[in-house]
Amino acid sequence: MGNGDLERGGATKNRNQGYSQSYYAAAGGYDVEYSDSQWTSWLVPMIIVANVVIFIVIMLVNNCPKENNGVQGGCVAKFLGRFSFQPLRENPLFGPSSSTLEKMGALEWNKVVHGNEAWRLITCIWLHAGVIHLLANMLSLVFIGIRLEQQFGFVRVGVTYLLSGIGGSMLSCLFIQRSISVGASGALFGVLGAMLSELLANWTIYTNKVAALFTLLVIISINLAVGILPHVDNFAHIGGFLTGFLLGFILLLRPQFGWVERHRLPANNLKSKYTACQVILWIVATVLLIVWFTVGLVMLFKGENANEKCSWCHYLSCVPTSRWSCNN
Repeated sequence: MGNGDLERGGATKNRNQGYSQSYYAAAGGYDVEYSDSQWTSWLVPMIIVANVVIFIVIMLVNNCPKENNGVQGGCVAKFLGRFSFQPLRENPLFGPSSSTLEKMGALEWNKVVHGNEAWRLITCIWLHAGVIHLLANMLSLVFIGIRLEQQFGFVRVGVTYLLSGIGGSMLSCLFIQRSISVGASGALFGVLGAMLSELLANWTIYTNKVAALFTLLVIISINLAVGILPHVDNFAHIGGFLTGFLLGFILLLRPQFGWVERHRLPANNLKSKYTACQVILWIVATVLLIVWFTVGLVMLFKGENANEKCSWCHYLSCVPTSRWSCNN
């Protein structure tokens, strides 16, 4: 998954470029300042470290030389010993075998539904199919996750990341039931979705809002478009994005400083001053999120195939062309 930087402007005065801004309001003699850089990002770096460590463990368990002893072509980068990669014809992303990924917790519909292994909805978020897959996702997390954590703190970003990953796994399992799926892309798309809803919910405090919205929509569209290629689980992307989009309205609301200016209130009264529109969005998003997880989990554990209820939805994850087929 690839993405870029989104620059947001301050409401009245911007001291630092990008996400680090200060907002000022004259409030009864108080010079009110709100800084986006009030949090130190530690959770996102820890997530990145955890993903790298888990990938190393996966390669240790995979042990390509032992499993492929005597096979023509052999392992890639044999000088790495038991950490060498599977033959490229099997895994072109420089990673382990599918059987190793399945053993370590990859998402697999039959095991989740009939094997009482619902934990795979979470473990698959921390697994990656190869070095290329891992680097793409972790670089994306660096660009979007650290800055969001600086603005909103580790709790809200952590909840958004984890629930979005589960939402992506859930939709993936409902539509893809003949193969395994791994990766943090669903969680990353959730963070992108939360950024979009945060911008919409806090629209009035931003300058250059149209440019920011356009940039973010282009980034999201490009990443979703990549998902129609074969072997890319776009349902995890879509499920994660929708979950994160709803969570943004719930967790990432900001006080509206115009209210403070009108009522001449000091800074310590900022924390609960939201507009009626924000409150409505919070209520609607909360209801939809509960409905989404309830319906999705009920359908999943009843063993239903969502493709039977949506005959065209499979095109959202793969569009067949003369160069490739989506059947495999």
